[in-house]
Amino acid sequence: MRKSKRVKKSNFWKVKQQQDHYIKKSKVLGYRSRASFKLLELNQKFKFIKKNVFLLDLGAYPGGWSQVAGKLVTSGKILAIDIKEMKPINKVNFFKCDIFDQSTKGRILDFFNDKLDVIVSDMAADTTGNKSLDSIRTNQICTEAIKLSTKILKKNGTFVSKLFMGEDFLEVKSLAKSTFKTVNFFKPKSSRNESKETYLHCKILKTL
Repeated sequence: MRKSKRVKKSNFWKVKQQQDHYIKKSKVLGYRSRASFKLLELNQKFKFIKKNVFLLDLGAYPGGWSQVAGKLVTSGKILAIDIKEMKPINKVNFFKCDIFDQSTKGRILDFFNDKLDVIVSDMAADTTGNKSLDSIRTNQICTEAIKLSTKILKKNGTFVSKLFMGEDFLEVKSLAKSTFKTVNFFKPKSSRNESKETYLHCKILKTL
């Protein structure tokens, strides 16, 4: 009986994936993941990716967001970072490393030879099946990314990150508001309705 339920659930997920409009569209347009459309929607609303920006894509694998950035940034620089190996993308440089290692901050600043205009992050913790725990772990990643942004982002820079609506959401919101002058939340249409994810858009660092 248990096996039958697991099979049904697995088959339901496969059918859902096949019917997903954004998955089909991503394949047609050559994007590596449906997540590309989330960044496109975020940028359409907040207009933070300009042709000459210095942009860092945190937790970039498999590269959906880096692909979008590579098409929009024509005279700036893009760096993608992940602990997983990522296939090359035109106009995107890649470092295979942990963004929270002490040495990574220095490598980022050395690469750009300046602070950054934009930091984007679609990172999420590996799922455990416990939605509450997954939410907490992903929001901890967002928290660490906010802290990193204070060290490598320009004063008038922009920070965009995934986070989950959960019990520690208010803590992340409070940290963002204490760090940036402008803080917005936005759930793209391309984000699945049942998903607890939303996106944090912040700009202009406060004096810390």
